[in-house]
Amino acid sequence: MPWKGEKDPYRIWLSEIILQQTRVEQGLNYYNNFIRTFPTIRQLANAPDQVVFKLWEGLGYYTRCRNLIATARHISKERKGKFPDNYDEIKALKGIGPYTAAAISSFAFNLPHAVVDGNVFRVLARIAGIALPIDSTEGKRFFTALAEELLDKQEPGLYNQAIMDFGAVICKPVAPLCSACVFKKDCVAFRQDKIKELPVKEKKISIRKRWFYYLVLEYRNRLAVRRRTEKDIWQDLYEFPLIESAIELTPKEILQQATKKKWLSPKEYELLAVSALFKQQLSHQLIAGQFLRLKLKQKPGLKNDPVAGWQWMEKSKMSSFAFPGFINQYLQQKTGQPALF
Repeated sequence: MPWKGEKDPYRIWLSEIILQQTRVEQGLNYYNNFIRTFPTIRQLANAPDQVVFKLWEGLGYYTRCRNLIATARHISKERKGKFPDNYDEIKALKGIGPYTAAAISSFAFNLPHAVVDGNVFRVLARIAGIALPIDSTEGKRFFTALAEELLDKQEPGLYNQAIMDFGAVICKPVAPLCSACVFKKDCVAFRQDKIKELPVKEKKISIRKRWFYYLVLEYRNRLAVRRRTEKDIWQDLYEFPLIESAIELTPKEILQQATKKKWLSPKEYELLAVSALFKQQLSHQLIAGQFLRLKLKQKPGLKNDPVAGWQWMEKSKMSSFAFPGFINQYLQQKTGQPALF
């Protein structure tokens, strides 16, 4: 990986933010694209929001992107482009918690702070046979203290990278390579056949299901879009007029609701197509729904919608704006390229 052995705190920070909730195989191309587009933190800070969001498009968890922009601008403006070089100041930056602060401070500045990520939790829990839930307050405190105790204070960056790599390559979540593990004689989980039981998590994720029905409204070769500004999923990304429901709706029911909202006028539109059912699984939500493509004879009264911000965008310009993965599934369903452009 290009960030292995990296000492530039900007590049380390960028890689760590990208890899939060993201597989390395997926994050690698995004990291390379960001470094190529924004070689310095000042260039990232000076970029328009929409350019950064478009580059981030597809990575998900867009709060990370908003925090990335905010932190880059803070460092550029308040610190004259210089990244802080101590743990507490790094941890105070927006979007940076104890793990990321430890990673940056140890990798970039060789400061003695233990990195405790999912790989480290797993390695310590299995080798030491610790059944404390890693997602509990007590468990987090215990594992953090143990990691700090085991940390090589002379080579903290090298040690942190080693234990993280060990968890990623050998002590994997599923099908770990126990036969090749140097700790197998001492590993409690291996000796007691508890590999699948450790580490322990106490919290069960509750999945909320939401139905999203999008109206792809076309009027004189333009499409109606808006930027999501609410404190909700996909904030700052663009979308089509949306009818959200707690239950599944038929196309007829969707059109009735759109007419009631005064988005549509009877006999003033033509329904061109109803898409197949699309789904996107998020960490705590399942989004399901469809797209109704309509050609309009007159421009609808979207200004009457309680959420302002609708605009009519030329199809040729839409590829410059960032859309949620749910919408991109629809746009790219046939050719791999935006289907409406």
